[in-house]
Amino acid sequence: MMLDRRALLLGGAAFGALPRATRAQARDTIRLGVLSDMSGAFADLSGPNSVLAVRQAVQDAAPLGLKVEVIAADHQNKPDIATNITRQWLDRDGVDAVVDVPASSAALAVNKVVREKNKAFLASAPGTSELTGAQCSPNTVQWTYDTWMLANSTARAMVREGGDSWFFVTADYAFGHSMEVEGGKIIAAEGGRVLGNARFPFPGTTDFSAFLLRAQASRAKIVGLAFGGTDMANAVKQATEFGLQKRGQRLAALILFISEVHSMGLETAKGLVCSESFYWDVNDRTRALTRRLRQNFNAPPPTMVQAGCYGVVLHYLKAVADMGVAAAKADGAAAVTRMKAMPCDDDAFGPGTIRADGRKLHPAYLLEVKTPAESRGPWDYYKVLQTVPGDQAFRPMAEGGCPLV
Repeated sequence: MMLDRRALLLGGAAFGALPRATRAQARDTIRLGVLSDMSGAFADLSGPNSVLAVRQAVQDAAPLGLKVEVIAADHQNKPDIATNITRQWLDRDGVDAVVDVPASSAALAVNKVVREKNKAFLASAPGTSELTGAQCSPNTVQWTYDTWMLANSTARAMVREGGDSWFFVTADYAFGHSMEVEGGKIIAAEGGRVLGNARFPFPGTTDFSAFLLRAQASRAKIVGLAFGGTDMANAVKQATEFGLQKRGQRLAALILFISEVHSMGLETAKGLVCSESFYWDVNDRTRALTRRLRQNFNAPPPTMVQAGCYGVVLHYLKAVADMGVAAAKADGAAAVTRMKAMPCDDDAFGPGTIRADGRKLHPAYLLEVKTPAESRGPWDYYKVLQTVPGDQAFRPMAEGGCPLV
């Protein structure tokens, strides 16, 4: 069950039409397509280890007695490539559910195709709250996090601590825009001010100096970083080199993953405040899942996106077993409806529920990156500052504008 990374990097071309024998066999088999970034800015937080998390979910679902196949492809964070792969999977390759999909622009494109084809979209990586807002779909579950949750937890806490003036450095695409807008609303509601922003091209930016210097010139107390992936690690390193923190400005990572902290190192990342819905060392169940991933696949502690792939696939398979394989394959919206009707519980997120708009509810954690002296060993990177219950962590359904509710 180990991954062939070379096959993954071939992207959609690696998975052509199924042979006739396989097509016949597939009538009683659930096929999962993990669509991710296998080599770009989001590869560490999602990518090949998302595929491993899905495979772990399939292993843990073995008592359900289902036949499950997992394939994967690299969408390169591009909506057109994501759309083409998804159409091929659903039209020719018998895929029943598309999983993961980092880059919100790509996820929104996949969301439309999956609804058109009446399959299931098990979204873990995308953060745009549009998936449970104006573009919500009866075929989609948004499992792990969204921009509203991140802004609500991180920005609110920092304004209340005195960080009442902000400057945003933002990735210039759907996710970054959504993060900046949601953060700005929370900051204003708490009595703070946004002094300005600087948007950089995504993907492809490696030099953040011009954007960080504009943030420095604003003299804002908080520099909000509205992007993720390897860009976050690069920007924080460059901000440290420019001495932003030494001049009294604090960096707020509106989205941060443990893989990025690992890349930066604690000396660079120490003191960063962020919000996540999963941390491997929160409790005995999260630690047990992390051990299984290490033992079975030699995988590092999962990010919240990778944990989300595990959780959403496990719950989907439970729903499939409950309604029957044939019914789930025939009607993706019905499978998602069954997911919403069933209580959720897994080792990554514990008990939870899925709302009518597709939003999965579970706790969110306000975290601070430890100093090197505070860390007890490898991957011991966070201390938990607050735990926000699921019904408070995410945007109220009535405020989202989802046409399904």
